[in-house]
Amino acid sequence: MQEAINEKEIPKQAAGQDILVRARNFQKQFNGTPVLKDISFDLHHKENLVFLGKSGSGKSVLIKSIVGLHRPTEGELNVLGYDMKSITDQELVALRQKVGYLFQGGALYDSMTVRENMRFPLERQTNPPSEEEIQQLVEEGLDSVGLKDTMDKMPAELSGGMQKRIALARTLVLRPKIMLYDEPTTGLDPVTSKEISKLLLEMRERYDITSIVITHDMSNAEIVSDRLFILRDGKFAAEGTYDELAQADEDWIRSFFE
Repeated sequence: MQEAINEKEIPKQAAGQDILVRARNFQKQFNGTPVLKDISFDLHHKENLVFLGKSGSGKSVLIKSIVGLHRPTEGELNVLGYDMKSITDQELVALRQKVGYLFQGGALYDSMTVRENMRFPLERQTNPPSEEEIQQLVEEGLDSVGLKDTMDKMPAELSGGMQKRIALARTLVLRPKIMLYDEPTTGLDPVTSKEISKLLLEMRERYDITSIVITHDMSNAEIVSDRLFILRDGKFAAEGTYDELAQADEDWIRSFFE
């Protein structure tokens, strides 16, 4: 495993202010029942946003909307220049090649070796890389997370933290512009959770990644976040830096940090 990274040595936000995701009064309903109401925010280049909220507050619906799994009911949601209300199927395929999604459980294929897991998304591109390029990308990806020596192992032979690292490497092998992380540290011990959080910062610098993170792990939120948004009753009820929200006057906001 590669040497531990000191998060203080990694800048949290780059100077670039290009907007990659823009939401204005975005709403999502299911069968007439509102889940998200009047959501507005901008995601800037190389920024890490963290979404907090109790279970059922709409966090997963929001990031699934960003990758096109749900369409907006009302309002504006623009991702990398694509209008998510009117995006075509062909445009959606192109968008998903630029937006990575790290699932809560990692979602490695347990019947495939690590090497085969890494190759899978590359081989299924419209214009796949050459065999030589695939091999190089697989080796570079695993090396970037310190796990090149696991290439021929099965996922079941690896720890939870190692599986998370490989799942991250597999997602990044396509060089996405935006990463969506759904509970990236869930189920991990505190030490491994911190290592994964630091790794997200390193991957941002290495691959020029812009990210949205859903988490209940406040240590993870403190390490990776530039700004935090708290969802309550389908709306963003609070926004600020980690320190600003941790010192908020409202008890319900501070409760997330206790």
